[in-house]
Amino acid sequence: MPAPDKTSLGAIVHAARQLVESDGLPGLTMQSVAQRVGVRAPSLYKRVGNRDELIRLVAEAALSDLSDALRAAPDLYRLAEAFRSFGHLHPAAFQLIMAPGAGVPVASLAATAAVTQPVIDATRALCGEARGLDAARTLTAWATGFIIMENNGGFRLDGDVEEAWRFGLERILEAIARSR
Repeated sequence: MPAPDKTSLGAIVHAARQLVESDGLPGLTMQSVAQRVGVRAPSLYKRVGNRDELIRLVAEAALSDLSDALRAAPDLYRLAEAFRSFGHLHPAAFQLIMAPGAGVPVASLAATAAVTQPVIDATRALCGEARGLDAARTLTAWATGFIIMENNGGFRLDGDVEEAWRFGLERILEAIARSR
């Protein structure tokens, strides 16, 4: 009779997400995940093929959470605020999904599309079908850079970073609306 499973894929991914946030990608090892879920490392391979697959699953789980937050936003301004809030609450996951770096496994195209669609829909509503994708890319690129700089302590000059966020976001939204 086979031994009962002592963990689930969901528990493994949850533990991996916690490790990514606390220790970064270098701290995400099969051994560290196994310890966190209370099994031996070889047992993980019943659910996850390797570390790269686990990183991809972490990215996809983070994208799913981000997608839920973006879909709940009633307008483009609040969507950008939800994006920023996610980046602040989950800085390592945000980095993983938005700027993973060379050689880091990335989420599937389907998982990525699920999070991009609310942004594209919102920008299209503001500026029209023809420029919606361009507007979504512009907004996402600006917001991602801003949030990563915030998370990494990149704003070291005097001034109010919150005010800078509002200023930038309002100017970009105005420009998107004018492009209609």
